[in-house]
Amino acid sequence: MADLGSNLRAAREAAGVSLSAMAARTHYSKPLLGLLETGKRTISPEHVAAYSRALNVSIDSLYGPPDDPLRVAHEWLVADSPVSVHSSAGRRIGARLASELEKRVIELRHLDDIIGGGDLFPLVRRELADAQHVANTATYAEDTGRRLLTIVGELAQLAGWVASDAGQYTEAQRVYLSGVSAAQTAGDRALAGQLLSSLSYQKANVGDPADALLLARSATKGAGQTTPVVRTLLLERVAWASARARDRDGTWRALDAVDEAYEQRSGGVEEPEWVYWMDRKEIDVMAGRCLIELSDPVKAEPLLSAAISGYQSDHAREVALYQTWLAESYARAGVFDAAKDTFKSARNSARGVNSARLDQRIGDVERLLPE
Repeated sequence: MADLGSNLRAAREAAGVSLSAMAARTHYSKPLLGLLETGKRTISPEHVAAYSRALNVSIDSLYGPPDDPLRVAHEWLVADSPVSVHSSAGRRIGARLASELEKRVIELRHLDDIIGGGDLFPLVRRELADAQHVANTATYAEDTGRRLLTIVGELAQLAGWVASDAGQYTEAQRVYLSGVSAAQTAGDRALAGQLLSSLSYQKANVGDPADALLLARSATKGAGQTTPVVRTLLLERVAWASARARDRDGTWRALDAVDEAYEQRSGGVEEPEWVYWMDRKEIDVMAGRCLIELSDPVKAEPLLSAAISGYQSDHAREVALYQTWLAESYARAGVFDAAKDTFKSARNSARGVNSARLDQRIGDVERLLPE
């Protein structure tokens, strides 16, 4: 977002247009334009289009490189969705649309790796609304209907996740629960469990940890017999809620169960695509975070340090988040020079990431550091 703001400012200055003149041309206020150009306010596709018209430059030139993830998200937002294209041909929906939507969910899910929830949520919300509309109003074969309901469930999980990342907790809970209904109707118990455990994770972070723990345990039990990596994910949410509830024994039991479940994975067992990101690094990060919650920061540090070194720089939000945990481990262990250095790295990694969750973490850790 900061880079896109810089592009807008550079285009305006290259055209010799002052900020006041730009406000007059676009009908946006001068303060708002200043916030957009400095990356301090979310830039919508409509803002980019307004700059394009006012300066008589192409939208492509404002976005920059064609593979920039934020540009990809914005282009999706202004383009016709597969649902609108197929719906124009009539109410009967076939397997082709389901296949297109399944592919689109995967692409959106991977965009979440590199785009903050504040930027991605409007796009996912539209995709979810389109998919729900088709599932509720179109006609289709039974198998296609199950696929559509599964798509709705997966989009609801992603929409809830990015809404929570954007700080929209009430909306996140609403869409999570709507997704549970779709997943249950589709007969996908694992997906229903994933949705409920995602809500548990939010409650553990910003709500009552005791409620989060009950929900995480219910999600794990309700999911029934799942694949190993799905069970790993569900048990991680139990471990985190346990740690937040200061249940030391429960946390260690859950972490041991996480390791056991992950070791049972096999190339011969097909896992749902939505657990693609669950690996040893993620398990170690969660273990480190739980150790910090249980007042054992010294043991957390090597787990977090090793895991962070394995992440790519384009995963800026995750790198910054995990660096805040590493900084907290140093701070709580009294190693303040290392804490300050790591916190500085976290702030650098977080630059331009539109994530309320990350902003909250940075603020929380900053308060732990001495002046």
